[in-house]
Amino acid sequence: MRPTAPLLACGTAAGVLVPVLLLLDGATRPGYSLWHHGASQLGTGERGWLQTANFVIGGLLLFAFAAGMRRALPAGRAAVWAPFLVAAAALAMVVAGVVPTDPALGYPPGLSEVVTTAGRIHGLAGLVLFAALAATPLVLARGPHAGGRGWALYSRWSGALVIAFAVAAGVAFRLDLQGVVRPAPAGLLEHAALLVGFTWIVTAAAHLRRRYTRAEA
Repeated sequence: MRPTAPLLACGTAAGVLVPVLLLLDGATRPGYSLWHHGASQLGTGERGWLQTANFVIGGLLLFAFAAGMRRALPAGRAAVWAPFLVAAAALAMVVAGVVPTDPALGYPPGLSEVVTTAGRIHGLAGLVLFAALAATPLVLARGPHAGGRGWALYSRWSGALVIAFAVAAGVAFRLDLQGVVRPAPAGLLEHAALLVGFTWIVTAAAHLRRRYTRAEA
């Protein structure tokens, strides 16, 4: 049996696992605020191992999804760029899991807020992740694989919202650090960007599986 459908199903698994575990852990973690603190900060402090595993497993699932996309998409630029971008997001997630971020905005409690090399690497991985989550739906919003105007519109809005929420989260984080707005909703905005991006991945995985199944029939 060709492995394309199971590989595409890995996109569904990643798209559900990563944001759901982030939200559940964030809602129950002592000292952590979904409104205030970034998603990456769940990889530090109490139960930090849980999000390390979440990011690494989610990244590996995205690698499998990228391979499935490469098989399922018809020949063309999208069949090259979309899997490449998903693979970039996957690598960024694995790096973000292995290399934790620095303490910030009072979390984890009691630790000094310093900027380290590891923190910079984690920040770069986060930038790649959000860029890839925004670019992938924009790449698949057009072409023979698009599947109609509704899909194209949904994909464009998803890409735009990931960009908007991620940029707004960065601005809120800076305003909070500078004491202009406290507590700023940096965490809420970052979680929203991730939720939109991974919801699109779940939808794209289902969309591609349906098209692939019809093509194989």
